[in-house]
Amino acid sequence: MAKKAYPLRINANVLAAMQRWADDDLRSLNAQIEFVLRDALVKNGRVKLVEKVVVDIEQLEPPDPAESRK
Repeated sequence: MAKKAYPLRINANVLAAMQRWADDDLRSLNAQIEFVLRDALVKNGRVKLVEKVVVDIEQLEPPDPAESRK
């Protein structure tokens, strides 16, 4: 899954709170924001839980060497 850059304007207090949360969870600020957004999408029925799991699994699987020879 490709990542896409997106500029974000955010309240300084919200950003500071997200940074503290990210530090507590040993994540980067960017990863924490993405985690919170993905969680909100799943909880509000905007994406299926299966889609979230598939995305996470795809990122962990090493590339298939046979595919690169095609």
